[in-house]
Amino acid sequence: MKRALLSVSDKTNLVPFAKQLIDLGFELVSTGGTHKALAAADLPVIGIEDVTEFPEMLDGRVKTLHPRVHGALLARRDLPEHMATLKEHNITPIDMVVVNLYPFKETILKPDVTDADAIENIDIGGPSMLRSAAKNFVAVLPVVDPSDYDAVIAHLKNQDDDQAFRRQLATKVFQHTAAYDALIASYLTEKEFPDQLTISGQKFDDMRYGENPDQKAAVYQSALPEKYSVLNADILHGKQLSYNNIRDVDAALRIIAEYDQTTVVTVKHMNPAGIGQGETIEAAWDQAFAADDISIFGGIVALNREVDLATAEKMHAIFLEIIIAPSFTAEAYDVLAKKKNLRLLTLPFTTKVPNQVEVTSVLGGFVAQDRDLLSETEADFQVVSQAQPTAEQLRAMVFAQKAVKHTKSNAIVVARDGQTLGVGAGQPNRIDSVKMSIQKAAVKPGFDQAVLASDAFFPMDDSVAYAAENGIKAIVEPGGSIKDKDSIAKADELGVVLVFSGRRHFKH
Repeated sequence: MKRALLSVSDKTNLVPFAKQLIDLGFELVSTGGTHKALAAADLPVIGIEDVTEFPEMLDGRVKTLHPRVHGALLARRDLPEHMATLKEHNITPIDMVVVNLYPFKETILKPDVTDADAIENIDIGGPSMLRSAAKNFVAVLPVVDPSDYDAVIAHLKNQDDDQAFRRQLATKVFQHTAAYDALIASYLTEKEFPDQLTISGQKFDDMRYGENPDQKAAVYQSALPEKYSVLNADILHGKQLSYNNIRDVDAALRIIAEYDQTTVVTVKHMNPAGIGQGETIEAAWDQAFAADDISIFGGIVALNREVDLATAEKMHAIFLEIIIAPSFTAEAYDVLAKKKNLRLLTLPFTTKVPNQVEVTSVLGGFVAQDRDLLSETEADFQVVSQAQPTAEQLRAMVFAQKAVKHTKSNAIVVARDGQTLGVGAGQPNRIDSVKMSIQKAAVKPGFDQAVLASDAFFPMDDSVAYAAENGIKAIVEPGGSIKDKDSIAKADELGVVLVFSGRRHFKH
């Protein structure tokens, strides 16, 4: 007769699975609450203390950490000396381990969790049994996921629990325990950048492909999911999000979180195409669309207020990939859902994005940093030119700074208060970004009120000169160049307002 050891926190489908194991000739060994659940179902089950001949102790902290358990799991069936040792010590081999772990994640997600609660939910015996079974998967079936119960039974019934299947289960065990340990380490660590940084994620979905059709891709959710995330959005309508869609929506969510006022953000290739504000969401849409009515084609739209019918009708008139908002009125949804492939997403919006270490892969490793959550206010600005900014120009600078920090470097944003007019993104040199943004903005209504924002300092005075000579009357940039004096002198020569923000916002 074969023996299975069952010790589970998640008792989903436990009893039906155990009944099928008995029917297949297994005797059951179990611990604690799992033993009670099986006994309550009138299933024959051996208590772990009858196997170890030692009682549970330390409030259940020690139950299965015993040679009669781990010897039974780790003994190689193909080595006579191993089997002789088991016989010498009267140890019955264990052929299957069914274990899932204490709910550490669920515990630390509780708003009132204490360290004591968290630590008590660090499983020790469970991972030890799973790892022992997984190491010896040639002889022992390690089962960590209740969703695998049916497959295990099917393989046993068909007598095809082959090595490929066993190896698959063992792989899942080590992935599971590694993720479990990574979450514990993350919870306990007090260093922002520890010497060992382990990244853990749960597969959220397989992608049809990555950035391009020849690239495979999948999306993973963080071990502790963030509420404000595209992965938590409800997809009300439309097909599966692509790899590029997810990254674009993520960019849109980061941008729109900068603004309290009624705001619409349009995004292409992770850059803001247009940002508009207004008294109503329709007015904000009008401003965002007018900011760049070309780039929005096939783009992403994020709105931080409910979408009404009037706004929906305007968005319906053009080709969009995705619209994400806190909600849609029934009439607005009906209009937009007429487009089969238009994705409609809802997510509660916030202006308080939490800080977190984020990683970017490089060949051979990854780099890690916390988020750029700095946002300038008028109080942060230092006027360095003889010309002084107006109140309207200062408001426009604050607005533009929030946009420029989400634009790929070298980044320049030309804007007036409440509306971007021209975005220059990702150019190898700053003057090209200046030219691009001004050329876009110069043909827009309101350009006479525009300010120019730069994500980093001007290394020379050519950007100030070009901007001033092409209609810009006020500039905000971080300052900090060894040639700042040249830019200041050029601003004074041309009568332009120059303000230093003191903060750089590179986005590579």
